This record gives sequence, structure tokens and C-alpha cells, in this order.
Amino acid sequence: MEKEKKKSKSKGSFIWLLSVCFITVSLLLFCQFFYGDAISDKTTFYQNTHINGVDVSGLTKREAENVLSTTLAQNKEDIKIKLVNGEQEWNLDGNDFEFVGNFENSLDKVISYGREGNIFNKKKIENKIKQEGLEITIPYQNLFAGIDSKIENIIEEIEKSPQEAIIVFNPNSENMFSINKGSNGFIVDRDALEKEISAALDSNKESIIKIPLQEILPSENLEELINQISLRSSFSTDYSKSTQNRKSNIKKALASFNGLIIEPGQVVSFNEQTGPRTSENGYKNANIIFAGSYVSGMAGGVCQASTTLYNALLLADIEVLQANHHSLPASYVPLSFDAMVSEGYADLIFKNNLETPIYIKSYCTEDKAIVEIYGQPFEEGVTIKTRAELIKVLPHSGDNIIRDNTGEYSNKVLYQGEYYRLKYPQEGYESKGYLQYIKDGEVI
Repeated sequence: MEKEKKKSKSKGSFIWLLSVCFITVSLLLFCQFFYGDAISDKTTFYQNTHINGVDVSGLTKREAENVLSTTLAQNKEDIKIKLVNGEQEWNLDGNDFEFVGNFENSLDKVISYGREGNIFNKKKIENKIKQEGLEITIPYQNLFAGIDSKIENIIEEIEKSPQEAIIVFNPNSENMFSINKGSNGFIVDRDALEKEISAALDSNKESIIKIPLQEILPSENLEELINQISLRSSFSTDYSKSTQNRKSNIKKALASFNGLIIEPGQVVSFNEQTGPRTSENGYKNANIIFAGSYVSGMAGGVCQASTTLYNALLLADIEVLQANHHSLPASYVPLSFDAMVSEGYADLIFKNNLETPIYIKSYCTEDKAIVEIYGQPFEEGVTIKTRAELIKVLPHSGDNIIRDNTGEYSNKVLYQGEYYRLKYPQEGYESKGYLQYIKDGEVI
């Protein structure tokens, strides 16, 4: 009986030990099946694996590094790639670049491919690679120093921004507005170029690559805009009784504005636009208003040009930033609507307050100075008019008698007690000028 008990106990121990071994082996198999192998230096690449055209089947990572470094470094001397864009050509020569062989991270990714998951998944991937092959390309930027910067320099020579279409304004032509169509731009398709260069490097042959380009069209269509340009205002003044010198000065000043295109927000100065009003620039002597009198001076008549422009600007609803009045009423325009200019202290300054450009046409006939302003049309039914209102006449205080201490006018006086009249005293005026905004016939 005691013997049987010992025998039974020994048998139970054996079964227990066998169970422990079975469980241990099962756990090892479970880990192997479901967690895969740890990647180590002894792990080899699957059969039929190629990196940049080099067969690394069955090699460890270190072995593959040596084979790739040796092969690709030798192949560097054979690199002969010609990049072509039309008649332009550039050569990529392997002797111009340094081999760096920076592919450690890439090898880690390749060798770990298909090593995850259970043994069934790994076997499936391994068999697929054996049958179909695994082709991996390490970017050439990781292999050769300097090739990337040279390609970027080539791209800079090729790429071109589109030339936007512009409106051409020719005020002296029957068709004043036309469109310069501009030109298309080009950018290099970098991804496509990289793939073609990589393929050429893998083939280890002399290659000619046509640089892939993407066309960029000008963004703005001006056809609709040019169709909307209309005459916003026109204003003229009469100078038929002026001397030829005065007429010449008016024509000269207005010619400075003929054909001028003013962009939104742009500020224009009359004095800056006409430039110095000197005889060297073609201006002549004519009467000017100085200190309440008419005297001969350089560029007389230019104020009629500035006044004509000023009134055209008002009627076009263009913002006037600075304007000045004469000390005497101007005969060619209603009270309050003159714009005197003088270099150094009086200017006519205005700003394009519209959202689109304005275009100035200024010219002279035999009798009139004329300014026309073109741009986006007014709201339908809206027009602008000017109105001058005389508030009161300011009486003069009679003659102001001045002693001729220098004898400047002694030859004008023949008898004792006689006076020489330089000018008659003049009345003054107080006036107001109004801009009237009219819609559908009513002032608003």
C-alpha cells in the first residue's frame, strides 16, 4: 500500500513537471507567433530585396551598409545626367558631388518591414517579397552632398512668375484702352523631377531628363474691367484771349498729366508732376497774379491748367487733399473754384480714393483747355455738379497813395501835384462753392 502511494506521488510530480514545460514552451511560441522577432544585427533582409538597385538579400544590416557604400561610391563616378529645358542644358556629374552614404535610418525601416505581427503574417509577407521582390530607393539627397543645392540653382534659373495682364492707356488714340495680355509663368514639378533623377541614378546609365514644368496662368482677367471704364468727368476753361506764351504754358503743364494712370490710394502733386517750371523745361514768361496785381512772370497761365484739372477732379468725385485760391478772381472759372499753384508754397494735391485706377486725358484746342477723367462708373443715375454762391461784395477803401521815393515813376509825372495811377482799387468777394450730388434729377 505504501509502495503504491509513492508510485502515485511520483507519477503526479512527473505530470506536473511536464505541464510546466508545456506551458513554458507555449508561452515562448506565443511570444514568437504574436510578437515577432527582435531586430538585431543578426537579422537579415528578405530574399529578393534590392536597395537603389543593389541586391541585399540575406545580408545583415551591417553587411548591407558595406555593400551599399562600396557599390554606390563606385557608381558615383558614372553619374552622367543631363537636365534639359528647351535649349537650356545642365549637367549633373558624379565627380562634382561627395558621397556621404547617410542611409542608416532607411536600412532600419527596410529590415524591419514585415517583421511585425505573428508568424503567419510574417511568412505571408516573406513569401510575397520572394515572389514579387522589394525595391527600395534611398533619396539621392541622403547619398550625395551638393546635388540638391545644384538642382535648386537650376530650378531658380527656370522658374518664372506669370506676367500679369495690364490695361494700356493711350489717350491720343481712338481706342484709348487696350489690354497687354501678359505671359504665363512656370514652376518645376519637384516631385516628378526627383523621381526621374532617382530612377536615372538607379539605372547607373547616362541619362537625359526633360525637366517637368507646370504652367501658371495670369490670375487677373481684365476684359470685364476694361469694359466698365467710363468717362467720370470732363471740364474745360476758355483761354482764347490769352497770349501765345500763356497758351504755351497751359499746354505744357496739362501735357504732364495726359495719359497718367493713378492707382487706388496713390497721391499726386501737381508741382511734382509738372516739374520745375523754368525756361530750360520749356516754360515762357506771361502775366501772373502776384500780391493782388498782374505782373510778368515765368510760367504764367499754369494756374489755369491746375484749375481746369481741379474742377475735373471735383466732378469725378476724386479726393482733393490741398487746393489754394488766388488773391484775385480768375476770369476763366466761377468764384471759389480756382486752384492756384506756385512752386514752393502752393500746390494742388489729390488722391485716388476709388477701388480701381483712374485715367487722365488732358489736352488743348485753339480756344480751350480740357481735362477728362476716366474710371469706374458712378452709381446709376448719379451725377455731380458744382455751384458757386456769391455771399457778399467787400468794398474797397479807395485809393492808396504811395510816395515815389526812388523816382521810379518820375518820367510819368509832368506837372507838380499830378499823380500816376498804378492800378484802380478793387472790390473783394466772399463766396462759397458747393458740390451737388444729384440722383435721378434730385439733389441728394
